[in-house]
Amino acid sequence: MKIQDILAKVDHTLLSVTATKEEIRALCDDAMTYKTASVCVAPCYVSLAKAHTEGKMKICTVIGFPNGYQSTAVKVFETEDAVRNGADEIDMVINIGWLKDRRYSEILAEIKTIRAACRDKILKVIVETCLLTEEEKIRMCGIVSAAGADYIKTSTGFSKGGATREDITLFAKHIGPTLRIKAAGGIASLEDAEDMIELGADRLGTSRIVKLVKENHLI
Repeated sequence: MKIQDILAKVDHTLLSVTATKEEIRALCDDAMTYKTASVCVAPCYVSLAKAHTEGKMKICTVIGFPNGYQSTAVKVFETEDAVRNGADEIDMVINIGWLKDRRYSEILAEIKTIRAACRDKILKVIVETCLLTEEEKIRMCGIVSAAGADYIKTSTGFSKGGATREDITLFAKHIGPTLRIKAAGGIASLEDAEDMIELGADRLGTSRIVKLVKENHLI
């Protein structure tokens, strides 16, 4: 697989709590240089990233991050604010406690509400696979498909584990025909990235792939 084909599926990500404006600008510059799918930044940096990239790069942000236990009203406000500030893509975290309690209809309703708040923007739903049973992962494939989201996303990268090859394989078997997969967290090498894509991931949430390509002068 060509390196540029991998980069074209990367959401070049910086969500560190210590991220500075200069680091966000540098993230955006690298994303534009290496032609990634988007930059993924915290909500407070959406307007900065939008202005800095001047429409040359999709801006992704996170909602209900990283724990997902905010109220639906708070997540809706975050989403609407992010869209007003220039976000093109929204990655929201589900309420994992609701899933453990089997409150499936409430999860579905929340995702649909966020879907509406996104307007025409891309919506990715983070389910945090490292905290779920196989049954719960399969259940979420059905719920996210039914909610009309664009992607199911494995992980925040802030819990005890990230994307695994097994999770991508499982998702690919159980998602609806219009739902795509984003693998995130723990993608540390070009081999990891290529494997995730070949198993069915259409997007990769990672901060490392661009760094690897840049440091090793692969393009």
